[in-house]
Amino acid sequence: MPIFSAPDGTRLAFHLRGEGEPLVVLPGGPMRASAYLGDLGGLDAHRQLVLLDLRGTGESEKPADPGTYRCDRLVDDVEALRRHLGLERMDVLAHSAGGSLAMLYAARYPERLGRLALVTATPWALGLPATAADRLAAARLRASEPWFPDAFPAFEAWLDGTGDFDPVFLPFFHGRWDDTARAHADREETETNDEAADVYGGDGAYDPATTRSALARVRTPVLVLAGEADGGPSPALARRAADAFPAAEFAVQPGAGHYPWLDDPQGFTRRVAAFFS
Repeated sequence: MPIFSAPDGTRLAFHLRGEGEPLVVLPGGPMRASAYLGDLGGLDAHRQLVLLDLRGTGESEKPADPGTYRCDRLVDDVEALRRHLGLERMDVLAHSAGGSLAMLYAARYPERLGRLALVTATPWALGLPATAADRLAAARLRASEPWFPDAFPAFEAWLDGTGDFDPVFLPFFHGRWDDTARAHADREETETNDEAADVYGGDGAYDPATTRSALARVRTPVLVLAGEADGGPSPALARRAADAFPAAEFAVQPGAGHYPWLDDPQGFTRRVAAFFS
C-alpha cells in the first residue's frame, strides 16, 4: 500500500487498481474510506485507479489538527498526491462529497488538472445543496417498489427533522436495492470517520462566489454525471453545477441512484471510460 506525506506531515495512503494511465479518485461520504468505491464497476480495466484515503479515513493517518479535515484544507493533500505520483497534470474522478473537493482543487490548481469527472457530485462548493424537496421528489419515483410504504414516511420525517436516520430508507440512495447494494450500505458506518465528516463542510470551507469565478476560467474538459433516481444531487441540480464550467458535458445515467457503478456497471464504465479516453 503506497504512502506519501501531506504538507503537514500526515501520512496518507492510496490504493492502486488496474494498470495504465493513472486516474486519481476522490471519495465522498464525506470522509468515507475509498474502499467503498471498489473498482468503480470495472473502470480499472481502462485506467489505473489511484484511490485516495483522505486523512483520517481508511489506511491514512489521523492528523494532529482535526481542523484539517475541512474540505478546503484537503486541497493541498490532493496536490501532494499529484506531486508524489510525478504527474504534470492529472485526471480526476470525484464522487459525491468528493466533488466539492475536486471543484476546490480545480479552482486552486487549474494548470495541474487534466480531465475531471464529477459523479453524482454534491455541489456544496458552489453553494448548491440538495434540498429536502429534491430528495423527496426522487424518492417518489420509487413508489412501485415493495419497500416504499415503510421507507418513505421515515425518509420524510428524517428530512423535516422530526425523525432520526433510519436504515429502512437506505434503498432511496441506490437505483437497485439488491444484495450488492445492501452489502455496500452495511459497510458505510465502519468506513466513515464521523468526526471528520462533521468538520468537512464546516464554517469557512466554501466560498461559492470565489469558486465560481475561478471555475469560469477552467478550460479542462469536465463530465458531470447524475443518476436519474438520485436526489442528492438531482439531475437538475447536477446540471446547474455543470454550468459552472466552460467546457462541461452533462449526462444522466438511466435508473441510477447515488452509486451508479453499482446500478449498471457496464453502462457506467462505458460512459466514463469514453470520457477519459
